[in-house]
Amino acid sequence: MKIKHLISTSALVAVAVACASATAPNYTVTVPLTEDEDDMVAYIVDFDSGDKIDSTIVVNGVAKFQGNITTPVMATISMEGSRLGSLVLEPGNINVDIKSRKITGTPINDYVEKWEKQIGELQNEARSLPQDSSYEQKSQELYNRFLALNEKAFKDNANNAFGYYMFLQQCYETDLKSLNEKLKEYPQFANGKRIAKLRTALINKEETSVGHKFKDFAITNNGKTQRLSDYIGKGKYTLVDFWASWCGPCIRETAIIKELYNKYHDKGLNVLGVAVWDEPQNTLKAIEQHQLPWEQIINAKTVPTDIYGISGIPCIILFDPEGNIISRDKQDEDLVKDVDAAMLKAAAIEN
Repeated sequence: MKIKHLISTSALVAVAVACASATAPNYTVTVPLTEDEDDMVAYIVDFDSGDKIDSTIVVNGVAKFQGNITTPVMATISMEGSRLGSLVLEPGNINVDIKSRKITGTPINDYVEKWEKQIGELQNEARSLPQDSSYEQKSQELYNRFLALNEKAFKDNANNAFGYYMFLQQCYETDLKSLNEKLKEYPQFANGKRIAKLRTALINKEETSVGHKFKDFAITNNGKTQRLSDYIGKGKYTLVDFWASWCGPCIRETAIIKELYNKYHDKGLNVLGVAVWDEPQNTLKAIEQHQLPWEQIINAKTVPTDIYGISGIPCIILFDPEGNIISRDKQDEDLVKDVDAAMLKAAAIEN
């Protein structure tokens, strides 16, 4: 009986050890915060899918995540709706310093940290270049080093999560044909959810490029429904600004749009703002703060950006009186030139 009991106990211990090994966390992510943030819930979110991977409660000023990951993924840490930083979630002990934005402790994160340091050093060199006859040459040399550094980083990580992130950054500035060619060269990224969204966006962008008719959408906010067709194709040139209150370049470009509005509104130019990726109260505050006098469609979220394949804002589109797109993705002087040309044409027709 004792021998049977010993064998039985040994078997149970072996099973228990095996179960413990199967469930033991293979990653730890430590994020020092402050005790003011105790009891708040922090999340790790998959960069590609947007799915929540892990969550934890802040205790004694620290958010500590523990779990299991098989394939490393690019992820973000968020809390109370605010993004605290990005990391590669991979096995090991990952340390996150929010203030310095340093992520260390595991192989890919350490690589990214070293790469970011090298990028920072190049930026510092660029800032300190003398403004003399050698500037152009030295500036180009630094840019070439920057490209070489990025190319090496991508090749070193072409089969991991950071490589996927770098691949996406390259593709956001490309067209559909170039994207398909890149995916033939790097088929390992073809099944990414952001790649699928990007391909759809590029198709939609082509379908709403210069020469195409406008695509309508409807947005309901506070019980009021507005459609793009309420403003477009009504016999006047219409400049539509897709923007958000938190977007610095968007706010800066409103100064140019305001100049165009003041110059041409009484001569038949309509201007419409479409607030995307934003909270309505923040949009309204920005409209008042920056004194934007034109009409607005508020709380559009991703509806128009999906339809028009907009991956970055501000996105400014000029429609002719029949609702055809005659200018897209122009800013500053290029935007002014296109609007000037359109209004000159409008004036010639009237005369």
